[in-house]
Amino acid sequence: MEPSAAPLDTTPDPAIVQPPGASPPVPPREQQQEQLRIGESGQFSEGLEDRGLLESSTRLKPHEAQSYRKKALWVSWVSIIVTLALAVAAFTVSVMRYSASSFGFAFDATLDVLSSAIVLWRYSNAAAVHSAHREYIACVILGVIFLLSSLCIVIKAIHDLAKKVLPEVDDFLYSVSVLSGILCTVLAVIKFMLGKVLTSRALITDGFNSLVGGIMGFSILLSAEVFKHNSSVWYLDGSIGVLIGLTIFAYGIK
Repeated sequence: MEPSAAPLDTTPDPAIVQPPGASPPVPPREQQQEQLRIGESGQFSEGLEDRGLLESSTRLKPHEAQSYRKKALWVSWVSIIVTLALAVAAFTVSVMRYSASSFGFAFDATLDVLSSAIVLWRYSNAAAVHSAHREYIACVILGVIFLLSSLCIVIKAIHDLAKKVLPEVDDFLYSVSVLSGILCTVLAVIKFMLGKVLTSRALITDGFNSLVGGIMGFSILLSAEVFKHNSSVWYLDGSIGVLIGLTIFAYGIK
């Protein structure tokens, strides 16, 4: 007798994915489109980097970019005038009242003047509003300034803590604290908004510095009020100065 033939409905071996020579399975249309979008996005980003342009060059129309550039210049000028006046007042408070946080704020206000001046240079050229190279130079200079100023603030605060310098409280100190806290915080918010639209790290860094100035202004008020009601907490003023100096240092390294 001849052996019986193998049944025709035998289940294929699962190890065999596809017959030899057969074309690979075609991925779904949605997956192909997603891969295409990812590839185009990567090539587009690399193209921007090769041309030395910021991401804002793809988001803003030319007239919009120039409008935001002028706003950044106006905010920088206002910031320079305001923070310069606050720096002089805070330095006066620091010398008269032996306040470490006042000195820290005055130094930060001076830093704010310099950082706003750098932003002015950054956007002084209308043709370079999207320049990644100009942005990089501005950020490097800001980082160096941050590191140097933070060291001065920390050294001054530690010196006052070691000497156990007791701050004095008066109406002038309150006025400078409230005014600086409010103005610097408002400037910081505006700079953050413009920096986000223009994708400018330099403008955002300038905004961070203004925010630190606002925090320091309110910290002067806080430490003075605490010392007024409890003279044993004399170290709060110097401690805040050290903390803010270290914060500026960390951001400068970043």
